[in-house]
Amino acid sequence: MPYTRGGTVDRSDVGALVQSAVDGDTAAWKALVEGLSPLVWSVVRAHRLSEADGHEVYQTVWFRFAQHLGRIREPDKAGSWLASTARNECLKVIKGLRRLTPTDDPLLLDRVSEDRTPEQSVLDSEEAAAQSERVRHLWQEFEALGERCRQLLRVLISSPPPSYQEVSAALGIAVGSIGPMRQRCLRRLRSRLDARGAL
Repeated sequence: MPYTRGGTVDRSDVGALVQSAVDGDTAAWKALVEGLSPLVWSVVRAHRLSEADGHEVYQTVWFRFAQHLGRIREPDKAGSWLASTARNECLKVIKGLRRLTPTDDPLLLDRVSEDRTPEQSVLDSEEAAAQSERVRHLWQEFEALGERCRQLLRVLISSPPPSYQEVSAALGIAVGSIGPMRQRCLRRLRSRLDARGAL
């Protein structure tokens, strides 16, 4: 298995690369190893293993990944799988070495790390990507609404929010019609998003 500390892989390509690797594509396997190795190394470094132990964990993680390649339920989240496996392997090594230093320092015992774990960073990154996709779908469906709905909703979401009198003056809509029209527009938008599976 190649040793590498560098490389990049586009998150949107990971699922396809995993599937290609399952099908025996060695270039896809190489792209996965090169692109996701920095993540594995970041987990190893976060656990402060020795160089030798770090190399051992790195090799073990990729070996386990190869073993489970065809059984990973969400191939597009292979990064999360690798980060979690690396963490578990690091903890096994630490437990095996019994590297515990007794202390009675209450400040040290009560300290909570504010650093994000590599796993949490990956999960946050994937959640941010999913949120970005939901926002993109929202704006696509918003643009597909009629011009009148788009005008009304744009004015209503401005900051600070305008009064209905200001909306009426801006768009030439009777004050009493603004609320019902807003509800119809939002229902239409919600229905479009629901049909698309974006809710």
